[in-house]
Amino acid sequence: MSEAQADRATLGAMVHTAQDHLFVVDAAGRILDVSPGAATVYGMPREALCATTVQALQASGVLSPSVSLEVIRTGQPAQLMQRTGTGRQVIAEAHPVYVGGRLVRVISRSRDLTDLRLLQDEYALLQQRFTDHLKRHHEAPAEMPAEAGELVVKSRLMREITQLLKRSAPTDATVLMLGESGVGKTAFARQLHRWSRRCDGAFVDVNCAAIPESLFESEMFGYQPGAFSGAARQGKAGLLEQAHNGTLFLDEIGELPLTMQSKLLKVIQDGSLTRLGDTRSRRVDFRLVVATNRDLARQVEEGAFRLDLYYRLNVIPVTLPPLRERREEIRGLAERQLERLNRRYGDDKMLHPRAWAELMSAEWPGNVRELENWLERAWLAAESSVIGGPAGGEPGTAGAPPSQHPTEPASGALLGEGEGLKAALAAHEQRILAQLAQTHGSTYALAERLGISQPSVVRKLKRYAITLGRERGDS
Repeated sequence: MSEAQADRATLGAMVHTAQDHLFVVDAAGRILDVSPGAATVYGMPREALCATTVQALQASGVLSPSVSLEVIRTGQPAQLMQRTGTGRQVIAEAHPVYVGGRLVRVISRSRDLTDLRLLQDEYALLQQRFTDHLKRHHEAPAEMPAEAGELVVKSRLMREITQLLKRSAPTDATVLMLGESGVGKTAFARQLHRWSRRCDGAFVDVNCAAIPESLFESEMFGYQPGAFSGAARQGKAGLLEQAHNGTLFLDEIGELPLTMQSKLLKVIQDGSLTRLGDTRSRRVDFRLVVATNRDLARQVEEGAFRLDLYYRLNVIPVTLPPLRERREEIRGLAERQLERLNRRYGDDKMLHPRAWAELMSAEWPGNVRELENWLERAWLAAESSVIGGPAGGEPGTAGAPPSQHPTEPASGALLGEGEGLKAALAAHEQRILAQLAQTHGSTYALAERLGISQPSVVRKLKRYAITLGRERGDS
């Protein structure tokens, strides 16, 4: 057998045994080979598919649109959503094959998303039924135990979310936590881990925005001894390996660079990884939970997030509401934080009643994180055992809750003539950053004040050409 024959036999075996639906197409759009599973999804026998062209399939509605035609048109890899003649929805991607600078083949593969969508619909239906049940039984006492572990859950909405997480905990379905910065996504992810069958394994918490792109692969995948200059002599297991038999929590997943998105997707699909400098793959088995305060669907539209990874992650979406929409929980969260502070600093301080009233009425744009940070500052600033009372600082001082921040105009933001919402929000963000940059000496302090990540602060300061007071040489 010649080398060319061996190559053809190898390619044929790969196509005929593939779990994904593979198409091999020439530069004119003629279909040369198809994997057997494609017949079910596209509703045509394999022999009939191999006897036609992608142009004809698109024109007849067997697949719409054709990802192979997009590659033939542009000469570049492509990825898109397809609707098939059988009514199924698939995610399709295709790659060009060049010989001597000339396009000769297009290899495409598609994965059926219909079953995934059905699972999402089932969860949505369960969630809606639970909501309807709560509405029908709204007379139930508010103090009914929520069995929320270490979470503070008082509001009806948060009870619903807690029950959804408890139902999904015994499975390995990926959970996507959504919500503003500081709403408590990490706390809910930890509780989900405690409820799961993997509770005896590790909970590995990774902030994707905090790891430089140059170090991301070595930190996530690990490395062998001598893999690169400065590598530890004994090598290192990456964070993915450390999560084996446990839960991997990827916070700020929207900050993940595109190159790392493809590597993460491969691990999720294959269940294995290869350390830097190694030749053998290692099996990994973990429950994946991710979180973001970004709109991932919009990032997909803008080309900043992979569509196939998005659908892998968006199995059970859970949106945590901001603190201002669940004020019932402010008292419980504050009491829990005060208990922590009293244990940490060895004292027994409490809030004055006037401080409680301001806590309950504040907007808390930084959500739970801002509430906890304010309480710690107020605890440390209080000169007596009462926080916010006559001996501990009158309301309205620097320690008072932010009922209205000094950077917010009292009359509300108004649009200028011909000014759009996006431009107005950007201008308001710039004013806030410029004012706070005068009084905060580091990006970490500014990030804590704003309730966002430090890398996000760095990007925003660069975008608006703002420097911190210390960087300008201010005293």
